[in-house]
Amino acid sequence: MSRIHLLSPRLANQIAAGEVVERPASVVKELLENSLDAGATSLELDVEQGGVKLIRIRDDGDGIEKDDLALALSRHATSKILELEDLEAVCSLGFRGEALASISSVSRLTLTSRQKDAANAWQVTTEGRDMQAEVSPAAHPKGTTLEVRDLFFNTPARRKFLRTENTEFKHLEEVVKRLALSRFDVAFQLRHNGRVIHQLRPARSQPERERRVASVCGPQFIQQSLSVDVVAESSGISLRGWIGLPTFSRSQADLQYFFVNGRMIRDKVVTHAVRQAYADVLYHGRHPAYVLYLELDPALVDVNVHPTKHEVRFRESRLVHDFIYRSIHRVIGDVRPDAESVPALQQVIQAEEVSYQQHSMPLANRPAASPSASQVQEQMSAYGQLHQPAAEPVQPPQAFNMLNKPATVLGHSDESEREYPPLGFAVAQLHGIYILAENRDGMVLVDMHAAHERIVYERLKAAYETEGVRSQPLLVPVSVALSQREADVAQAHDKALQQLGFELQRLGEETMVIRQVPVTLARADVEQLLRDVLSDVITYGHSRRIQEHINELLATMACHGAVRANRQLTLPEMNALLRDMEVTERSGQCNHGRPTWTQLTLGELDKLFMRGQ
Repeated sequence: MSRIHLLSPRLANQIAAGEVVERPASVVKELLENSLDAGATSLELDVEQGGVKLIRIRDDGDGIEKDDLALALSRHATSKILELEDLEAVCSLGFRGEALASISSVSRLTLTSRQKDAANAWQVTTEGRDMQAEVSPAAHPKGTTLEVRDLFFNTPARRKFLRTENTEFKHLEEVVKRLALSRFDVAFQLRHNGRVIHQLRPARSQPERERRVASVCGPQFIQQSLSVDVVAESSGISLRGWIGLPTFSRSQADLQYFFVNGRMIRDKVVTHAVRQAYADVLYHGRHPAYVLYLELDPALVDVNVHPTKHEVRFRESRLVHDFIYRSIHRVIGDVRPDAESVPALQQVIQAEEVSYQQHSMPLANRPAASPSASQVQEQMSAYGQLHQPAAEPVQPPQAFNMLNKPATVLGHSDESEREYPPLGFAVAQLHGIYILAENRDGMVLVDMHAAHERIVYERLKAAYETEGVRSQPLLVPVSVALSQREADVAQAHDKALQQLGFELQRLGEETMVIRQVPVTLARADVEQLLRDVLSDVITYGHSRRIQEHINELLATMACHGAVRANRQLTLPEMNALLRDMEVTERSGQCNHGRPTWTQLTLGELDKLFMRGQ
């Protein structure tokens, strides 16, 4: 090997460019973020050949002083931090001071800028092996224009790794979309090969923001999404944005935008929290869609953990995880068929309610009263031990509210006098599987087993949660060999594990003994379950493995306890099921994530039969 020597500035910058500049999209990200940090309210982006031939960005920001232009292209030159303490609360998108130097080392870069009160604009370029900057006067309005030509012209090996023009442009366009979603107050224009792709005006009102989201994510997303607006005053954390309905799920995680203090990030704590919030309503293998904005004290998040700043580290990861999970879980739980009509619906039910005994639901041996949590625990324990349905399937904890709507009223000719609940009134049962109902908007079709399954499941969960997790001692304690880190975590979170039903004792640096386990999971693989719980605690700060296993048992019990296909129901019984759906959380999906009901409006029916055409 040769003797130690200093790298040339160009080579050092080209090595750094390997971290910062992966493709044209990386260049666009860094330059647009700089423009936003400079206070730009309008951004124009022109690209050619997917950004490989040309990337030109013009903004109306504050501009750069003449004396700072040459310095701006130097490595580790920035106006955004001055000392180490500034890294503890970074409020700008960029701060490392590497982008312009790295980009200029692998392209032909020209920077032209003019400040508001400057007499004229100035332009800087870099030339030669030592990248000496040359400053010259230029004509330019207030703001900055950065022109990047012939990306990787001097590093052909890097250029070989670029994909097709269309692929590179798609990556570049995705960067613009993310930033457009992060800054509604800024106008964006994107042109590719002279053709306008996106023209986004500033969005200041809520309808304007929704239009921008629709233009970026598609109109279907905003039409099938729920608004989130939750603030935790005690911790100063807020979560706002939109989450897709469970029925608007995706085959891949391609419609997930999460912003922390305006910065687009991908974080495993956030992803895990969102997945858990959708756990009971998302079909297996599907991914939720969302555009969410988390705001918190900049001192509580470390953005200096990755060169591209795509990842962050939360100083209170458990607090953030729980807040995101509870916020989204609550919003999804409040989704009911036309939830705004529920208060009026309750009055109708009270006025016309009939007892269950008058119209017995064809569900054998329905209990007269809600089971206690201890009874549910015992049923679950027995179910887990037998690994098969009980002889008498577990039924809903309480009788349906029966709304006896006479058939004469269903056929009433004066529509204006009829009062429809959200899911309307049952008209018929189809093939012993579906309930056909009529509401004010048109026709409703309900999968009676799936709907009843959700109702039973939610009631079993409510009954179980009143008492929490009970534990029972093992006849023969189980010795588990763990890593020292896992054993330390188990000992440090001893109280939390007791709340989950575990009683552990440490016998050595890498040995734990399980003495008690949750009563409902006594027949499970407790050693593997403990390892999974500890893995979650290490990664996310806590674990919901126990609750998830319990919910799986409750869901199975609800499935076996729900009304089966080919059960003939009377109109009052079908109406009772519809009324319960309207007041049950997450009734739009069964426990497995399948939809429970759908609707065809009169307009859709007219179009189907070509009425009025």
